[in-house]
Amino acid sequence: MTKVDLNFVEGLTLEERADLVSGTDFWFTAKVTGMDPMLMTDGPSGLRKQVNVHSAMDQSIEAVCFPCSALTASSFDDAMLEKLGKNLGTAARAEKIGVLLGPGVNIKRSPLAGRNFEYFSEDPLLAGRMGTAYVKGVQSTGVGVSVKHFATNNREDQRFTNSSDVDERTLREIYLAQFERIVKLAHPATLMCSYNKLNGVQVSQNQHLLTHILRDEWGYQGLVMSDWGAVVDHVAAIKAGLDLEMPGKGDASKEEIVQAVKEGRLQESTLNRSALRVLKMAERYGYPTVAAPEYDMEAQHEFARQLADDSIVLLKNENKELPLNKDAKLAVIGELAEKPRFEGGGSSHVNAHRVVTPKEVMPQNASYAQGYRLDSDQPDDQLTKEALELAKNSDQVVVFAGFPEAMESEGFDKKSISLPANQNQLIDQLLAVNAHVTVVLQNGSAVEMPWEPKVPAIVETYLAGEAVGEATWDILSGQVNPSGKLSETFPVQLTDNPTYPTFGKDRRHEVYREGIFMGYRYYDAKKLAVRFPFGHGLSYTNFEYRNLAIKENSDDVEVSFDLANTGKQAGKEVAQIYVANHASQTVMPVDELRDFVKVELNPGETKHVALKLLRRAFAWYNAETATWEADNGKYEILVGSSSRDIRLCQEFELTIGTNPLGKITGETYVGELMENADAQIKQVIAEFQLTDVFEKFMSPELAPVFANIPLRSLTMADVDAKTVHELIQKLNELE
Repeated sequence: MTKVDLNFVEGLTLEERADLVSGTDFWFTAKVTGMDPMLMTDGPSGLRKQVNVHSAMDQSIEAVCFPCSALTASSFDDAMLEKLGKNLGTAARAEKIGVLLGPGVNIKRSPLAGRNFEYFSEDPLLAGRMGTAYVKGVQSTGVGVSVKHFATNNREDQRFTNSSDVDERTLREIYLAQFERIVKLAHPATLMCSYNKLNGVQVSQNQHLLTHILRDEWGYQGLVMSDWGAVVDHVAAIKAGLDLEMPGKGDASKEEIVQAVKEGRLQESTLNRSALRVLKMAERYGYPTVAAPEYDMEAQHEFARQLADDSIVLLKNENKELPLNKDAKLAVIGELAEKPRFEGGGSSHVNAHRVVTPKEVMPQNASYAQGYRLDSDQPDDQLTKEALELAKNSDQVVVFAGFPEAMESEGFDKKSISLPANQNQLIDQLLAVNAHVTVVLQNGSAVEMPWEPKVPAIVETYLAGEAVGEATWDILSGQVNPSGKLSETFPVQLTDNPTYPTFGKDRRHEVYREGIFMGYRYYDAKKLAVRFPFGHGLSYTNFEYRNLAIKENSDDVEVSFDLANTGKQAGKEVAQIYVANHASQTVMPVDELRDFVKVELNPGETKHVALKLLRRAFAWYNAETATWEADNGKYEILVGSSSRDIRLCQEFELTIGTNPLGKITGETYVGELMENADAQIKQVIAEFQLTDVFEKFMSPELAPVFANIPLRSLTMADVDAKTVHELIQKLNELE
């Protein structure tokens, strides 16, 4: 058996090494002496392996289509995401696939982004947790993953050339945090770099991102590949830390590397480093000579149904409209019931094993009317008439609505988050003839709902995979108690979104002017009404939160509480823990999600929940010192059912962090110093015989003025400059 090490690499010809850092036949690594090629394929929600390397992009093998990431993230269920990964890995191994290209973990910055269906969340903790579980699941089967798209790929229009212009704190806290978690906890085989520029530098040749952060700081040991066609300058990319150009440019890719080495523009040691990483990947995940046993697609279909059941979100349920009355005369309306949106486009498209539509499995007491045309946004008078007539003569109405596939896909961004006009109009008309209307949504991301105040029940299924029909009726009928929670905020209208003034407006630059105030962080800071908040999702039972307790340990903060099911039906509740930072001397969100747990409870059952928050849960990224800083001082722990449904809240004092003052300078303010003055600081002030001066400054009469005087200006109070300098020096010597 070939031993892959540096000696092996150095024994290859220059041409072979140049071949290794470029893909071949679109989906393979290069074959060199002693090592077979490795196959990779798309597959965030199901395999998209092409029938053969020369077949069209839409000619892929049959595979089970699982729910999209927008829906699976709504499960808030690490265990289910790990099972999803294992199912995908099992299928990939059976098809001799070495690396599965997924998951996509970019942040949902704007609801207009055309690829949001493929990403998990607007929140980096949730995206990181779901991505970590998914990666662990896939790689437990012996198949590698390629976590994408690294990084700041938050829009599709002009994605090959536009620059994501992001300040360092926002970059670290919002757009890189989920990648960092996955790298450190799941050790993915590969990361896929994105098409765009980051702060003016093409990501495929961004050394700060690919080497300084990813490898030097996070300790990543795997391979970095490009998205398909993302490499602009192959030599510069390899120098910056890219290892594998995909899909490669044939002989041109090899020749440019060979020439660069011969001319001294690329060190052989740098080329060897990347070639070795490619070989290590192929050695570990490479093309097996013996096929894995066939897997059970029907069993995977059933899991796809269970995953959708665990993830579908009950957004609204006034007067217990749902579950549906099994004895009622039911109208099922909408072409999406017959031709459902169950998967995303582009690299997420799967040649599904067995699609079960909602119409196929609707109850026997239901009748169907098309209602509207998916290929048009204009009403069809005859279809409208038939739908209204059916609704008038029915006890309850279920209308299926959503975005047509032409509206959202990889490759372009949406222009609106409103449903097609014919669908909105039909919903209003149905409400005029029947008050008992349930809207079932099929969409890839947040949607405007002008009719929401009048609709008693709304169910969000996103793109629910090939078992869409079965899972939807599981929820509507009450066979399954819904437990999904929104992984993104649904605004009242698009113009409320913080990115609305800037998103997609500049062809060359996407400026992240909102900074850290994105998603619920923005809406909560503005106290802006939303249609449905982050983390929201209802159940057919009721949950009660009790007895919050907080205990600081030497390395973490333990949060515990009791969760009770006070209803009459078994159910699952996602308890969410938010942290409000009142300690740091910088701009902070109102609160941030810092942990969550999904708890299953029988009627009348109570469970005690205990979680540990590490220092990082209290930290913000200080770009000036290039460190994560957890400041001592006052915090609040908030526990609830959504970001705006907080059931328990308690203040506490963090002492395991650092003093928020940081380095004291002449520009440190008197008030700032005294607010954070511990016993050591007060002792130093006393040693300089300045206690009376500072106490006078901070008296109720003088504090409003002197709190805003910097230490260097103490000379106005007859404290000489030398004393001020020595005081500052002594304060900075404290631990």
